[in-house]
Amino acid sequence: MEQSNPNRRPFFFREQYANLIVKGNFMTLAAKPVLVEEGEWLAHQVVEQNRLLDGMLKIIQEADRTTGLPICNQHTCPSMTAGPSVTYTWLDANKNSVRVPAPQYIAYVQRWVTGKVTDPSIFPTDPFTGPPPSLASTANNPDAWLGKTSGFPSNFGGDIRNIYRQMFRCYAHVYHAHWVEFWHLGAYKELNTCFIHFVNVGRLFGLLNDKDLEPMGPLIEIWLEKGWLPRPQSSGSQGPSRQGSAVEAQGMGQGQGMGGGLAPGGMMGPPGGGQQGM
Repeated sequence: MEQSNPNRRPFFFREQYANLIVKGNFMTLAAKPVLVEEGEWLAHQVVEQNRLLDGMLKIIQEADRTTGLPICNQHTCPSMTAGPSVTYTWLDANKNSVRVPAPQYIAYVQRWVTGKVTDPSIFPTDPFTGPPPSLASTANNPDAWLGKTSGFPSNFGGDIRNIYRQMFRCYAHVYHAHWVEFWHLGAYKELNTCFIHFVNVGRLFGLLNDKDLEPMGPLIEIWLEKGWLPRPQSSGSQGPSRQGSAVEAQGMGQGQGMGGGLAPGGMMGPPGGGQQGM
């Protein structure tokens, strides 16, 4: 059920509801350690972000005691929306853009992402035995790609951007359609904390663009104003570093824990799902 009223600002876009469960600099969770290759770091981030998102989605997938149905179901959420003006669509087997109920869309995303991150041809788990390249040999090399030196395939960069975009859509739907349930459960700060970490990584490494982020723009702007997210720097100025000396977990447990799964039968996975009304 949409919680956004087009005639007033949603609660989750108000400063008093933008707080987090942890304090500290989220760049320490996002910045790449010096000795870790960027493809390896982003693979870790995608798996970890998916774990955190799954924890939030379980809340709306729990059965409502009064109806016996999940909080997010095909009756309350007949489309995958993020507010009154944004509807996300999925590609069917014939590559047609179709509307599907939000719980079905989310299930497709979860199965598609799990299929990607558990596929060793995309997210290899065996140690890469090639010689360590020098920075000079990889910089400006037209034959290089993200993660190549760690054994990731040439399409790895595109895959993780598509994964990240779909995960963002799940967060956007959770906020716009189900934030009230998180508030009643006293879990909205946990949702904010997972989402700010997700957004910080996505912006820092170019996995999300401004158009992707528009449905959650007012909340992101609050965090920018508070200094909890770094602002993009103008050309020629020093931007936030994508590299750090260490990564410290500050109350946001680190861990793996991905289950097995296949892409949904009969349905095409992203890239493809479109966005209407923006």
